[in-house]
Amino acid sequence: MFPLIIGCLQIQMPGESYSGKFKELGEDELTIYRNLKKHVQFLAETLGERNMGNPENLEKAAAYFEKNFRDYGGKVSSQIYELKTGSWFPGSRPKDYKPRNIEAEFLGQVYSDEIILVGAHYDSVIGSPGANDNATGVAGLLEIGKILSKKKLKRTVRLVAFVNEEPPYFKTENMGSYIYAQRSWERRENILGMISLETLGYYSDQKGSQKYPFPLGFFKPDQGNFVAFVSNIHSKPLLNKIVTRFRDRAEFPSDGVAAPQIITGIDWSDHWSFWEFNYPAIMVTDTALFRYPYYHSLEDTPDKIQYDRLARVVLGISKVIEDLANEPKESNL
Repeated sequence: MFPLIIGCLQIQMPGESYSGKFKELGEDELTIYRNLKKHVQFLAETLGERNMGNPENLEKAAAYFEKNFRDYGGKVSSQIYELKTGSWFPGSRPKDYKPRNIEAEFLGQVYSDEIILVGAHYDSVIGSPGANDNATGVAGLLEIGKILSKKKLKRTVRLVAFVNEEPPYFKTENMGSYIYAQRSWERRENILGMISLETLGYYSDQKGSQKYPFPLGFFKPDQGNFVAFVSNIHSKPLLNKIVTRFRDRAEFPSDGVAAPQIITGIDWSDHWSFWEFNYPAIMVTDTALFRYPYYHSLEDTPDKIQYDRLARVVLGISKVIEDLANEPKESNL
């Protein structure tokens, strides 16, 4: 089994990871820095825990995304759904609250039926304010929306804040992203690629700060100072294209892997839902529990986030998405 897994891995990423010193944040990056901090503090400090056990906070978060997306000029809509039979939530009685995904669509001017989808979940796990997991992801989503709202796009870009990624809904049909992906499949929507933003705010230059699921530790660096791009084998072409673009456009260390889903953590976010419907999808992450010591805890608070590095990552991802949306038709995204 082990040789078979190794044979399926794509460990080397195209292009070269940035290895120089960081320059001072420019004006655009400083604006993103301030906005990211504001978003994370609102979600993880003003609101705090956001899940079906705290439906009031979950709804306030949803309303926050709606307002910001509308301010950016996107076409905003909600996907409201009922939890399927057998769903549960410890200690809660959310009988009258129906969870919802929030979508902002920026319609392409040339290939409007071709969709680049970027998503992040806005709920937090039970007992955690969820600053890194995943206020950083949805804060990045909001800032990407603000940046792209000022751009001309050939393809349609959809930004979606997903509900109910965390347990007890994790990797079930009650995940907001699963509900969304299923509807897209039923409508035969042409989603060329999905990018899941998942825990993006923690980095360390210390040796030994980065851990891995077996067997990736044999091949990867032990400093947790990079942003990671992760896919299954089917989504390798999308992964390679995105990593190449990021390394061309962003001055930030990066790494990645395309691997079978049998490896722990490969499918641990909303991209899993799109794999279930055969859409190409990747995860962008700081690797969460493999680096972040406050993962899924009360200590996952806004003061733990490195907003300067997060700003660099978000700006880089926004450039990648703009490139993907504007590539020529013959590029076969």
